[in-house]
Amino acid sequence: MNRAFSRIGRRGTKIGMGPTMNQHIVSAFDVDIKDLQQKIVAMGGVAERMLSDALTAIEKRDTALAQQIILADSKLDTMQREIDEQAIITIARRQPMAVDLRDIFVVSQIAGDIERVGDLVKNIAKRVIAMEGHFPPTSLLSGLRSMSLMALGQFKAVLDAYVQRDDERAVEVWRSDGGIDRLYNALFRELLTYMMEDPRNITFCTHLLFSAKNIERIGDHATNIAERIHYVVTGGTLSITRPKDVPVSEQGAEGAEAELEN
Repeated sequence: MNRAFSRIGRRGTKIGMGPTMNQHIVSAFDVDIKDLQQKIVAMGGVAERMLSDALTAIEKRDTALAQQIILADSKLDTMQREIDEQAIITIARRQPMAVDLRDIFVVSQIAGDIERVGDLVKNIAKRVIAMEGHFPPTSLLSGLRSMSLMALGQFKAVLDAYVQRDDERAVEVWRSDGGIDRLYNALFRELLTYMMEDPRNITFCTHLLFSAKNIERIGDHATNIAERIHYVVTGGTLSITRPKDVPVSEQGAEGAEAELEN
């Protein structure tokens, strides 16, 4: 056995150290982990607010708010870099093993998911700005609002599950992803009908479709986080297939042509 590894125990403590030294190392590692977790919570809070503001920007035709959302995305980028750097430093200093090392890796992965959610929300904000002067009627926004609220609810729930290490709640979020897919498919058909009825609707309907797709992908990232929580809590992967409807827009050319014909 490699001598270096033979002297390393759980949580990176060296075999043969006295209990005081071991306790010090464990305590220092726990402080590092808690700090990383708090940063994840703060990062998730920024993304939640961005998503909520994006829905408001669409409903109120608020291009100024949309611009603020775009600017806020850089904050998430900075927070992700800080989390990744701190995770690397923690590994170098504490030499964690087993469940503790898994915890650090998951922190970095979740930070990546949240950063990507920010990118998707920023894309929605850009659509709001692009729709200036071509906003749809309020009644057409109900489907998009339902999708947004469901995605926001899942995102909040999975972050709470991470903080509480609640695997049952994380799996519940993971199972509910199909609901967003069904809403997306219904909205796709509704917007396609509007475009077929009047070509003047094509511009804003296209922007809404792209926005809806971004929201559907936010739901995917929430389920990714749920899978990571399950892994860090249990050490295993989910062995069952996630229920997921195939979005209409991904069914290929034949599916799109069928939608136009119906």
